[in-house]
Amino acid sequence: MSKVIEVKNLVKDYENFRALKGISFEVEEGEIFGLIGPNAAGKTTTLRIIATLIQPTNGEVEVFNYNVVKDPEKVREKISYLPEEAGAYKNLSGKEYLDFIARFYAKDKNEIKEILTRGLELAKLGEKITNKVSTYSKGMTRRLLIARALMAKPKLAILDEPTSGLDVIISREIREIIKNFAQQGTTVLLSSHNMLEVEFLCDRIALIDKGEIKEIGTPEKLKEEYDAKNIEDVFIKAVK
Repeated sequence: MSKVIEVKNLVKDYENFRALKGISFEVEEGEIFGLIGPNAAGKTTTLRIIATLIQPTNGEVEVFNYNVVKDPEKVREKISYLPEEAGAYKNLSGKEYLDFIARFYAKDKNEIKEILTRGLELAKLGEKITNKVSTYSKGMTRRLLIARALMAKPKLAILDEPTSGLDVIISREIREIIKNFAQQGTTVLLSSHNMLEVEFLCDRIALIDKGEIKEIGTPEKLKEEYDAKNIEDVFIKAVK
């Protein structure tokens, strides 16, 4: 498999605080790769650098062989990024919002229709898709935003805490959507502090804590290596 993301010795400083301390990892085409760790571990900072939103202090990041600092426009053409606290335009209906976003990706009316249809199917909001976003629950809004992030079939989807704060049923639905899209060829990089959840979702994971990656591997291999029942136990042992 070819590399989609290559991170080498990535460092990010914020004034007197070093958020990332020289981390390195690779993401291969077609896999779901998870950055797993507690709050303030450096997950979101890493995703924002890869998504070209902020620049690193040191180190290199390439996405599809494009440097995120030197060729940010080329990178943005191939990715979709969903922040943890993303929102949608509250005065639009869900359908109007997806149609609005589809027009950024589409080259003609037929492609707008194709992307919008896919978005409506992903959102699974039924008749409520015509209601204003301002009336949506957090779970409904998140489903709409996941649809927005995936409906144009990006080559790389970057998802920051995609199920944060959602109930079990909606979280499971979103996990299934992500898994199905990966099976169709979209590479997924996601962050989460829910280690038990991503154990069942990710092909490989990197355990990150205080700006350092402690371990990288498949959930099964990490559990075997640390003689642990789950990834939460692996993490606790790895950071000691």
